[in-house]
Amino acid sequence: MNINAEYVNPFLEAAGVVFKSVVGVDLKRGKLAIKETPSPSHEVAILIGITGTISGEVVYSMNYPMVYKIANTLAPGLTEAQIQNEYKDIIGELANMITGNAMNLFAETGKRIEMTTPTVIDGKNFTITHIKQTTLAITLYSPFGQLEMNVALK
Repeated sequence: MNINAEYVNPFLEAAGVVFKSVVGVDLKRGKLAIKETPSPSHEVAILIGITGTISGEVVYSMNYPMVYKIANTLAPGLTEAQIQNEYKDIIGELANMITGNAMNLFAETGKRIEMTTPTVIDGKNFTITHIKQTTLAITLYSPFGQLEMNVALK
């Protein structure tokens, strides 16, 4: 089963643009892997459902240190306790921006997609049941840490 690059590239491009313009860091593309489901590899995961011309899900994940660095950058001056309370909203909004930009890129190619509101899940011991769908996992590197992007679309 091959994964169409035209389904993945808008998310990669959008992530690069949003991280550069909003967070102020560059993302460097790392290794690609094929997985059976879009299950996240890191403790903080953002799940987004996609429907329309193409459907499936996109799951972004990162570790806590990266999340805190992003939260500090986007909401400077927050205390540690405030970051604990706010980081899910901050990270969810970042994922919203990436996916919104990707939707615009899809629209330019004539593909119409809709997305669900991002759901942020965290913890070391959570289980998410995903549809079994061939997934392209892309590791993106930044000065803040690794962002894993799992794209399971058809």
